[in-house]
Amino acid sequence: NPLHAAEAVGHMTPSPYLPVTRRFVNPLYIRPEDVRETAYLPAEQRAAVDRAAQEVRRTNTDSHRLDRDVAWSAKRQALEIVHAAGRTRARQRDLDRFRADQGPGLEDFALWCALTERYTDEEWPDDLRDARSPGADRARAELADRVDFYVWLQWVADEQLARAQAAARAAGMGIGVMHDLAVGVHPDGADTWSLGDVLARGIGVGAPPDMYNQQGQNWHQPPWRPDALARSGYAPLRDMARTVLRHAGALRVDHILGFFRLWWIPDGTGADEGTYVRYDHEAMIGVLLLEAYRAGAVVIGEDLGTVEPWVRGYLTERGVLGTSVLWFEKDERDDPLPPEDYRRLVLATVNTHDLPPTAGYLAEEHVDLRERLELLTEPVTEVRRQAREERSRMLQRLREHGLVGSDPSEQEIVEALHSYVVRTPAVLVGVALADAVGERRTQNQPGTHTEYPNWKIPLADGDERPVLVEDLVRSHRLLSLVAAVREELGADDRLS
Repeated sequence: NPLHAAEAVGHMTPSPYLPVTRRFVNPLYIRPEDVRETAYLPAEQRAAVDRAAQEVRRTNTDSHRLDRDVAWSAKRQALEIVHAAGRTRARQRDLDRFRADQGPGLEDFALWCALTERYTDEEWPDDLRDARSPGADRARAELADRVDFYVWLQWVADEQLARAQAAARAAGMGIGVMHDLAVGVHPDGADTWSLGDVLARGIGVGAPPDMYNQQGQNWHQPPWRPDALARSGYAPLRDMARTVLRHAGALRVDHILGFFRLWWIPDGTGADEGTYVRYDHEAMIGVLLLEAYRAGAVVIGEDLGTVEPWVRGYLTERGVLGTSVLWFEKDERDDPLPPEDYRRLVLATVNTHDLPPTAGYLAEEHVDLRERLELLTEPVTEVRRQAREERSRMLQRLREHGLVGSDPSEQEIVEALHSYVVRTPAVLVGVALADAVGERRTQNQPGTHTEYPNWKIPLADGDERPVLVEDLVRSHRLLSLVAAVREELGADDRLS
C-alpha cells in the first residue's frame, strides 16, 4: 500500500496507486494524538482535537465503504489546531533542518497544496501553469503561511514513519516496514505541475491485454519522458527514491517493468492501441539501487505481467528480488508450479491486490465480477470452466503434498495454499490481511474506474463484519493461519 500523497483538499482519489506525488506522504496517515505538540495543548484546544476524532470514529464500523474525505476533513481540522499552537525552538530547528534537506521539491509540493486550496473548483490562472511560471514566486509569498502548514504536515508524517520503523526493528523485525512505490502519478497532480518538463503530456500509461484483463488497462498516468529524464541526470528519480526510502527496510516497486519499457497510450485511444516505449534501464535501476544501498533497504520488483525473457535475469543479477504469485506460477502443462521450482530471490505470496482475496478467488469472484462489469472478451461459460479447472488442479497439487484431505473447507484450503508457498525456496513470504481474516471482496478490479468501488472496501471477515486493527489479535482465523505458516516455516525467518 503506497503512502504517497493524495489531493490536499476536495475529493481524495481512493487509489493509492494514483497519487498526486510519489515523493511525499499522504497526511491522512498521521495520528494527530501522537504529534508531540498535541500533549501540550491547552484544555480547550485538546478537547477540539478529541471531538474531531470522535465525530468520525463511528465510521470504523461501516463495512461497506471507506470515506477518506470525511476522515481527512476531521484530521485536517485537528492538525490545523496543533500546527497553530507552535513549537519549541528545538522542535522548530528540527523542522527547519527537514525543510532544508528536502529542498525545492518539498517547497513546490507545499505550494501546489496551497494553490489547490485557494483555487478549489476553479481554473488556475495561466501564470500558474507550472512551478516555474511567472506567478509561482508571487504565490509563494502570498501563501507563505499555508505553504508552512503543508511543509509541517510532511515533517510530522516523516517523524511518525521514523518511529514506526524504529519500533518495528526494536521488536525484532529484520526488515521492518516495507514501503511501496506506485508506477506513476495523477495527470493533474503535484508532480505533473512541478516536474512537467520530464513527464509526457497527452499520454497515459497502462498494460496490453492479458488473461486477467482482456481489454488492456489504462492507468491514466503521464509517463517519464526518457529524453528529458536523461537530460536531468535522473534527478527527479533520485529525489523520489531517496525520500521514499528514508524510513524503509524494503521497497516494493510496482510494475518495475516500467524501468525498462512502458505501455504508452495516446489520449483518445483504447488501451489495446498503445505501444511500448523503452527507457535506459541501466541508469534507472542504478539510481534506485544506489539510494536503496544508502538506506540499507531491500528492493523488490513487481515483475508480473508481460515480461521480456531477459528482464528477470537482469534484475536478479542486480540484486532486485522478484515477485511470485501462486496463481500465476504454472509449468509447461499449465499445472501449478511445484514448490521446489519457484525462484529463490523473490517475495512469494498466494495472491495480489489485483485479485480477489483467496476466499473470493476460490469462489470464482474474479469471474462473477468481471462478468457483471462486462470486462470479459470470452463467453463467461468458458472463463468459468477455466477457473474451475485451475482450482481443481491446485487442489490436486495440495493433495499431492498432503496439505488437504478429500473434502477441505475454505479455511483449510486457504491455509494449505499458504503452507504450499512457504515450501518454496523464496527468501520472503507474504501473507495478506484480507486472506488472514477471510475477506472475500475484491479490493481493486483492474480496468475499472467508477464501475467498481476500488480501494474503498474496508477490511472485513467472510460475513462482511468489519475487522479493526485492534481486533486482529483476537481473530481466530488469523491466528490459525499464522500458526499454520509458522509451523511450516519452523526456524525460518522469511515471513513478511
